[in-house]
Amino acid sequence: MTKQRLVMGNWKMHGSLASNQQLLEQLIAGLGSAHSHSDVVVCAPHPYLAQLQQILTNTAIQWGAQNLSEHTQGAFTGEVSPLMLKDFGCQWVLVGHSERRALYGETDADVLAKTVAALDAGLTPVVCVGETESEQAAGQTQAVILQQLQSILKLETALLSRIVVAYEPVWAIGTGKSATPEQAQAVHAYIRGLLARHHVAAVQVLYGGSVNAGNAADLFAMPDIDGALVGGASLKAADFLSIAAA
Repeated sequence: MTKQRLVMGNWKMHGSLASNQQLLEQLIAGLGSAHSHSDVVVCAPHPYLAQLQQILTNTAIQWGAQNLSEHTQGAFTGEVSPLMLKDFGCQWVLVGHSERRALYGETDADVLAKTVAALDAGLTPVVCVGETESEQAAGQTQAVILQQLQSILKLETALLSRIVVAYEPVWAIGTGKSATPEQAQAVHAYIRGLLARHHVAAVQVLYGGSVNAGNAADLFAMPDIDGALVGGASLKAADFLSIAAA
């Protein structure tokens, strides 16, 4: 039996009302029974969540946000709370994406706080982890993953069982380089082992990092890869549909 995949698109800071509508209409039209083994989610910039809610309600596509505040309300100018995301029908939110960590200084403690805030609001946090090129070269991949996950792994089992983990090697994001299926599988197996030790082996673990129509099937053939977090290819309907169907 084919297991259910989770294929998520991260639009990053791309989009417009017109281009979004065209992309979403193409995705809706293209998602037929051939894609029944994949749950499909798109994560858009905050200003477009209302548009996603309007267009995607009662379709096969779910939607989410790319970031959230750990606070539910208050004097936090420019921030967006998890309850606001819920208002716009979000079920998902990315937490700790490598760009948030590298460009905006998000720490493991920040990622934990945002993960808990998402869970408290009934959202599914997709916790992103991954090593840099220098860390990989130094053989530190597992140590980095453990450091990024260890505080989250201390959550009570009922909460931990509701997260998704996305392994995104930083050296593969937007570079055109992707981990080989075997490289990705080795890290996914390690993450699966960490989760199993905390009695949540069923948590989905996604691969992200230059996933495209050409490599998705080989990645999905690995036993511990449950789907993909797709960047650039999620902005092209044909490519994203091919990944969902892989």
